[in-house]
Amino acid sequence: MSLKKNINIALVGNPNSGKSSLFNVLTGLNQKVGNFPGVTVDKKTGRCMLSENETANIIDLPGTYSLYPKSDDEVVTFDVLFDDDEAVKIDIVIVVVDASNLKRNLLFCSQIMDIKKPVVVALTMMDIARQKGIQIDVNGLSRELGYPVLTVNPRKEKGTAELKKQLLLTARQKYEAPGRDFIDNYELAHEVVDIVKRFYPVSSNYSAIHFASAFHKLTIISKDQKAKLEQELNRVHFNKTKIQAEETLLRYARIRKIMQACVVENDPLKKELFSRQADKILLHPIYGNVILLVVLFLLFQSVFWLAQYPMDGIDMLFGKFTAMLKTRLPEHFLSDLLTNGILAGISGIVMFIPQIMILFGLITLLEDSGYMSRISFLTDRLMRSVGLNGKSVMPMISAVACAVPAIMAARTIENKKEKLITILITPFMSCSARLPVYTILISLVIPKQMIWGVISLQGLVMMALYLAGFLMALLAAYILNFFIQVKERSIFLMELPVYRMPRWKNAGMTMIQKARVFAFDAGKVILLISIILWGLSSYGPNHAQTGAKRWISHTTLDESYAGIMGKAIEPAIRPIGFDWKIGIALITSFAAREVFVGTMATLYSVDGDDEQTLKQKMAAAVREDGTKVYTLRTGLSLLTFYVFAMQCMSTLAIVKRETGHWKYPILQFLFMGATAYLFSFLIYHLFS
Repeated sequence: MSLKKNINIALVGNPNSGKSSLFNVLTGLNQKVGNFPGVTVDKKTGRCMLSENETANIIDLPGTYSLYPKSDDEVVTFDVLFDDDEAVKIDIVIVVVDASNLKRNLLFCSQIMDIKKPVVVALTMMDIARQKGIQIDVNGLSRELGYPVLTVNPRKEKGTAELKKQLLLTARQKYEAPGRDFIDNYELAHEVVDIVKRFYPVSSNYSAIHFASAFHKLTIISKDQKAKLEQELNRVHFNKTKIQAEETLLRYARIRKIMQACVVENDPLKKELFSRQADKILLHPIYGNVILLVVLFLLFQSVFWLAQYPMDGIDMLFGKFTAMLKTRLPEHFLSDLLTNGILAGISGIVMFIPQIMILFGLITLLEDSGYMSRISFLTDRLMRSVGLNGKSVMPMISAVACAVPAIMAARTIENKKEKLITILITPFMSCSARLPVYTILISLVIPKQMIWGVISLQGLVMMALYLAGFLMALLAAYILNFFIQVKERSIFLMELPVYRMPRWKNAGMTMIQKARVFAFDAGKVILLISIILWGLSSYGPNHAQTGAKRWISHTTLDESYAGIMGKAIEPAIRPIGFDWKIGIALITSFAAREVFVGTMATLYSVDGDDEQTLKQKMAAAVREDGTKVYTLRTGLSLLTFYVFAMQCMSTLAIVKRETGHWKYPILQFLFMGATAYLFSFLIYHLFS
């Protein structure tokens, strides 16, 4: 029997169980990230070759501890598994189970099994389990559960071939699901099960209990049916909290019996794990924070040091290539468009790919090692001082990559007011789109010198910019607490994964993905704006009035449409040290902050020396009075503006979507803009 077309396999499991690693191994680079229909929760899908001729779609569902959803991420997992999402119909479920935390993981696993979908259990972290002195009879566990159980090690790519074979067998229905439930769900709530089955053909007794618990949110029954079902459930005094508590006790009772039959565990006091010993230092209230600052310092030093040479090389290569084309191509507007518009825009994209790759590669290594979770733990006390808690840290940390998915990540915060504050302050964190701006400006105005022979001054300034954004986010949260009163507080619970050696392959894969996203997603915007800007910079009303019909007749940059627009806003930005060219860049970079570099590349290409690199052109730029544009005070003022200003259409759109109102993104835009202008003004005049 061959596979049906477009077989869908859901990948589920507890957080930190190895689910994402297994997804990466199964799908490789054949991944794409979107949103689940109707929500902004990330939807990671990928193609997996089960055999030479047969493929499957792998859907990586958000990690969860239970099938009773509390956050929006968990609601997505619930909807997909219970067939309430029309866009995703699951054929097989891979349940990833952490062998080193078997008891807790089996709770969620047993719930999945009772839905009565085809299940394959992937047992991970066997090496960690052995370190803890835990021995598991895998065949015995498979017999007890009634489903195939296989050991996999995604980090070393072991066991994945066997897993694919089992998925093929399961897809071809060459197995028999156990007739019994993991627990007696009918006995648990027989009246509820009978009522639900009269309204909808559920797949199992356990599905009926969940149907009764969440029917208000489901789309597969009508409003009239919901009203009648609610009336029937009230008649039998249905209490979902009571049933959930009873169910959990029954499941753990069965799990204990399975553990006794299949697991041998040594006395945990005989051996203390390396992670516990390391955490005594790394999570120390004093030493831990010092080490955190050192780690961040090394991160930004490395970004500058490692990316410097490839960036300079790419910039120089584009400069020479553009100059060569200008000498060989005929004098024509298409030649000018190619050299001063398209190539200038592409250089503004490609030049910063090394830095993007290095930053995300290092962040992935920190995440893979288990240290990133410790950062949330260490900053919990600080977050509570401004009215939030450690749950807000993870969206803020992920905002270093991009504010859009970071704001989506705030959905895991159950307290609505804390979630709103987190959404409003997260854009203060310096995202990767700011990185090209920081890099070009720091290299222009900060001396390339070493402190004590080992510390880069430019790297220190880069770290200071990131810290400034974080501190302003905390200050904004503190201020917002006076306007948005938070009476209840969420409890911060986080499982700290064990420390592991990071995987270079995983980091490399992430670097390639992030470079691809930057080059093609941000790159399209940068290139489009560069071409539009070329036209605005090359032609103006004076040119049109002359009646000239030859396209090769260019006006000067000052008299172009771009020059006119820039000079119109120059009086407003002159007090903070900006000229009209910077003003144009501020406008264009609202589409995406990284467009600033492409804008500068286009402006200085239209009216500059072809042999020079962009950095050299900007360094040589002068005002009308002959003074340099990019002095220390102007550079620091511009850096400060980009740290605090809200210059991202996508972020404003996602804030509106998450909050449901335009008033929040409007207030966010005005507050961040005013903050940026005020601090830029202070910095510019302080350094005068």
